[in-house]
Amino acid sequence: MAGKKKTIIKLSNISRILTDEEIPVTLVQDINCDIKAGEFISITGASGSGKSSLMYLLGLLDDPTEGSIIIDGLETTKASDAEKEHLRLEKLGFVFQFHFLLEEFSVLDNVMLPMRKLGVLSNKEMKKRAEYLLGNFGLEEMGWKKPRQLSGGERQRVAVARALANNPKVVLADEPTGNLDTHNAETVFHFFEKLSKEEGITVIIITHDPDLAKRADRRIHLVDGKIQ
Repeated sequence: MAGKKKTIIKLSNISRILTDEEIPVTLVQDINCDIKAGEFISITGASGSGKSSLMYLLGLLDDPTEGSIIIDGLETTKASDAEKEHLRLEKLGFVFQFHFLLEEFSVLDNVMLPMRKLGVLSNKEMKKRAEYLLGNFGLEEMGWKKPRQLSGGERQRVAVARALANNPKVVLADEPTGNLDTHNAETVFHFFEKLSKEEGITVIIITHDPDLAKRADRRIHLVDGKIQ
């Protein structure tokens, strides 16, 4: 009998409320959720439902007003900014709708950037890993190019490769296929499925595409900042 999968993220009574407004604005409210290692989760909901706010909390980019966020056994809500930055580099990978690649750097250097920030590997090791990741995405011949020389689908695949640079436990993707045509959206989504099933990486994706959302292991649907 297979063992139970480890809980990689635990959210307990999470709320985020903007109190500096004239009238306080609740972005997410009383979220309780356990996310397992290797699970593929889609987050859905109408505009303004709290999807991106929840993603920013999961990625330690925002702090909750209330509640607890535990990532890979570490309580993060009382961590310093430096500790959270290190945790993001070591355990989390990010992909966004707009790839945010740095145009002045080559594709290879873009993928190596998170590794340079973490500072664990030598230059030779970083280059080898970046080449390996690009090869996995069919981009082994593109390393010397600048992002502007690539198609939209190729740039987004580079962004996924960059998210995997430090071998994260969790990949967070905010509308990563929203700017792509149907073929490239399917290609990128397939990579996420493969990461989850074959690599055991937890993938959490925000998507407006119901056909893509239902292919995830589990769907979290938000309404007015709450899980429905």
